[in-house]
Amino acid sequence: MELVAEFFAVKNYALAETLQSGQAFRWKPSGAGWESVLQKRWVYLEQTPEGFEARTTHPPEDWDWLRNYLQLGVDIDAVIASFPDDPHMKAAVEACRGLRLLRQDPWECLASFILSSTKQIVQIQQIIRLLCARYGSPLDPSAVHPHDAAFPTAAQIAGATEDGLRGCKMGFRAPYLLATARRVADGAVDLEALRGMTMEEAEARLLELPGVGEKIAQCVLLFAYDFPRAFPVDVWVRRAVVELYFPRRRPSPARLRRFIATHFGPHAGYAQQYLFHYMRTQTARRGPRG
Repeated sequence: MELVAEFFAVKNYALAETLQSGQAFRWKPSGAGWESVLQKRWVYLEQTPEGFEARTTHPPEDWDWLRNYLQLGVDIDAVIASFPDDPHMKAAVEACRGLRLLRQDPWECLASFILSSTKQIVQIQQIIRLLCARYGSPLDPSAVHPHDAAFPTAAQIAGATEDGLRGCKMGFRAPYLLATARRVADGAVDLEALRGMTMEEAEARLLELPGVGEKIAQCVLLFAYDFPRAFPVDVWVRRAVVELYFPRRRPSPARLRRFIATHFGPHAGYAQQYLFHYMRTQTARRGPRG
């Protein structure tokens, strides 16, 4: 089988760090690079000193789908220049230099983060792998890995049973995913319409969905839509903000929200991702706390 390749010249793009930073859950190491399934295509990416090479199994009409996913048009230097001028953000940028945000499909992003609740990344990856294998459409038989499947559509999951979804090891998340899939599949919620809303309006619509709380909604706004001020707060980000900016204090939730809303600037979501990855990697290097 012949692969189609394309080279992308891009500077200051940390591919491995970006793909492992808790935004998307289907990328896995493969040889010297990374592979996944995007838009029903098997995709391979490999970093080079000048950028990276992409390979896929069928000649696309153009590569805009991948450029958009990888957000190659973002001026990362301008984004970083907008961060607050404090030593903590500088340390996070230095430790995670080249980290980028991805622009994901709204349904896959929403479903993935519903499944992420209280789970570690490796567990989320396992759930999604099982979900895709059981309910996703198979790729072309000529694909590099013929058993790979696309992420299941809302309609495909809406036709499942709760027991069947629980068989993918998602536990209590199964009824939430099923109910949300049915609302999306029957048109009660139009995920594309969120693009034309304000961030507050879009968040309100997401919060109406079963299994979606503030953190999951903010993840979807940041990773699937163009809302650069979205700032998901999970245990890692909360720990980072409190430890770095409120040492020896315990800020109230309201105080924390006010600080986040005013401190991190117009690209707060990017700042959040740097803090998230920085705290995870630094904690891993130090080892678990007692």
